[in-house]
Amino acid sequence: MMNSLRTRLLTGMAGGMLLLLLLFSLLLYGTIQSALLTQFDNSLRATAHMLAASVEQDANEIELGVNLQLLPEFQNAHYPVYYQLWRSDETTLAKSPLLHDENLPRLGNSLDSSVPTELHGPDGRVQRAVSLRFLPRPADEDKSGPQPRATLQALSLTVARDATGLYHQLQSLRWLLFLLSAAVMALSFLVAAVVVRRGLSPLRLMAGRIASIRSADLTARIDVEPLPTELVPIRERLNDLLARIEASFQREQRFTGDVAHELRTPLAGIRSTLEVTLMRVRSTGEYQCTLSDCLEIVQQMQAMVNNLLTLARLDTRQMPLRREQVSLVELVTSCWRAFGDRAIQRRITFECDIPDDLTCVSDPDNLSMILSNLLDNATEYANEGGRIKMAAHRTDGSVKLTISNTGCSLTDAQISQVFDCFWRGDSSRRDVGVHCGLGLALVQRLAEALGGSVVAERQPGGLFAVRLTLPRHGQTEEETRSSEKDPDQNAPV
Repeated sequence: MMNSLRTRLLTGMAGGMLLLLLLFSLLLYGTIQSALLTQFDNSLRATAHMLAASVEQDANEIELGVNLQLLPEFQNAHYPVYYQLWRSDETTLAKSPLLHDENLPRLGNSLDSSVPTELHGPDGRVQRAVSLRFLPRPADEDKSGPQPRATLQALSLTVARDATGLYHQLQSLRWLLFLLSAAVMALSFLVAAVVVRRGLSPLRLMAGRIASIRSADLTARIDVEPLPTELVPIRERLNDLLARIEASFQREQRFTGDVAHELRTPLAGIRSTLEVTLMRVRSTGEYQCTLSDCLEIVQQMQAMVNNLLTLARLDTRQMPLRREQVSLVELVTSCWRAFGDRAIQRRITFECDIPDDLTCVSDPDNLSMILSNLLDNATEYANEGGRIKMAAHRTDGSVKLTISNTGCSLTDAQISQVFDCFWRGDSSRRDVGVHCGLGLALVQRLAEALGGSVVAERQPGGLFAVRLTLPRHGQTEEETRSSEKDPDQNAPV
């Protein structure tokens, strides 16, 4: 397996170059071979037609008008030219003295046509041959005019020439092309290796820069310059990833500090209560009062730990969900009972503007937890004599529910942080042990687990509003999660 990008590029370039060289060499060799063979065969045809033109026929005899023994090509023993002439009855009329007792093949061509072919001569050497059938020229044609063709006897002629030199040239050409192709391949491979190495050098620089980033300095970014256009998106995505990792580490650090702060205060309260109680012997009633105070603190700590455990289960998708038809007005009414007395004490008015027939398919327990946390937050932070309003309506495929309360003093920047774990608008954190800042964070995670979403905003008139969107038919979280949403924006630490 070729796991190396460099190996893949070199292999692909070398394979492509080899294929191109092979095609080019075959095309070049075929062109040259065809040209040489055509030239060689044309020379044979010219010789054959010259011999045919020298044959004369009178009334009784057929004679050669040229003394072939005087032609130099028929006397060269190294690269000889052979000929053989047959009458129509297949008897030999004349043949080359160099043939001795051998005969050339007599091919049955049509009149005045010649077809080149390849033969093996008497000595086993390769020859090229041309066969020709023709009518001889009348001996007295110049005196008596053209003689009728019917009185002429068709003759067959074969002319062969040694082609060893020609095939040696073609063989040398093959070797030359092979050696040149091998040399070009070697040079091309070296050039490709240099080009690929230089082309991949930005990747090595990026890898080195990434390797130099340590957890102690997550503010570092990949700043390799210049980069090819194709690598710029990769660098940008890696820098985005580093930014998200840095943000996650910062949230984790804040989370650790917040957990320590939230647990330190109630533990300090338990310790001081027990230390004061143990300073002297007390009555049974005083001990019971101390234990009640400690139990209340422990219950608050247990509630915070349970919320943290729920958040962890939601983040790892281990929270079991069940789907059933839920009447929103009944569920809101049931959740509001727990906060009605406190609202009366603070003279807060509650308005519920939800149609009686408005339903959705969801998990009633988790949805009840969402509504309870929203109502608890609204009751706690609404101003004295203020108002809480709950409204809901249908949209295409979803239900939108809005809960708002008066008395909001948060800025837009603060509102963008309300879903962070342990965040509270009171920077002095005076209510440590009572409010730990996990309610809205839990609301967000539960809404996403149910396939919905939640946003907070500041409206005119000092209203703080939370808009909850739920699917009407109970889609899963994966089916409704937006692909454009930043996956780390609301991730827990």
